[in-house]
Amino acid sequence: MTARLDLLSRPGSTDPARPRNRAAAVVLSLAAGLALAILWSFELVDHEIGDTVANNLLGHDAKQTAIVGTAAGLLFAFVSGLAGTFTACNIAMAAAVGPLTSAGAATSRGGRGVLRMLVRPTACLLLGMVAVSAVYGFVGVLIGDRLPQLSTDTAGGMPVRIIQSSVVFGVIGLALLYLGLAALGVLPDVFRDRPTARVVALGGLIGGFLIGRPYPLFNKLFHYAADTHNPLYGSLAFVLQSLGNVTLVVVLFVLVTLLTRGRVVAWLAGSPRRAALVSGVLLIALGAFTVAYWDLRVPALFGHGWFPTMPYNA
Repeated sequence: MTARLDLLSRPGSTDPARPRNRAAAVVLSLAAGLALAILWSFELVDHEIGDTVANNLLGHDAKQTAIVGTAAGLLFAFVSGLAGTFTACNIAMAAAVGPLTSAGAATSRGGRGVLRMLVRPTACLLLGMVAVSAVYGFVGVLIGDRLPQLSTDTAGGMPVRIIQSSVVFGVIGLALLYLGLAALGVLPDVFRDRPTARVVALGGLIGGFLIGRPYPLFNKLFHYAADTHNPLYGSLAFVLQSLGNVTLVVVLFVLVTLLTRGRVVAWLAGSPRRAALVSGVLLIALGAFTVAYWDLRVPALFGHGWFPTMPYNA
């Protein structure tokens, strides 16, 4: 282990894309992700923030008011997605900020303008996300109540829909960790010379959040879509849910790029090591959070294992 950490901490002078002090970056990122999982308050983000945003935008109690009609269902899909931006089943989408700016930096090195820096990375993220969410919406409506995600059954004292969440988010968290370690040069990087492909893959993972999401407002949307028995409607509703999930990140990326006239992206473009560090740290931290929260903290709530509990979460 000591030899491995020593190897990670050597300056990457032979590879200009590898950040220096990679061991420190990995350890601090993992620690930040674990700390976030311990400190996280689902009561605050799910109810105080999520429910309040949804209720205000819809003009009624989002949980208690029935969805009536196709248009109302589609509006509910986007609004509930936006309201769930900061939930534990979606916060990992913030990891997209690093790869988005890195992809924009790669575009800027080609001599393109600010608009090009924005459009291509954003389109790639949405491509991966929409592809997964659309397919899952289509298949989910066809399968309906046979999915664990829509079940009210329990196994070992744990709801089977939460078991599905733990499995799905565990896999997604590991994928984020791999992408982060690969970005730092610790593991082989299949996207080394394809930053836009990294963004497409990350978009696919964000779309995959829906496969494990236990968020009550999404559960309500899923049941309504399944009751329509229309897989095309389910596909569209799930795409709108995902679009709501990433709206704030995309808006932030666009605003920062426009307000600085591309200087932030250009700053990253000026140093491949800097771009790799930003992407790697965000991906590792949020990957670690996702694994720790869904595979350690959540099972502990049902008596499976142990995880530290803050007083406000007791």
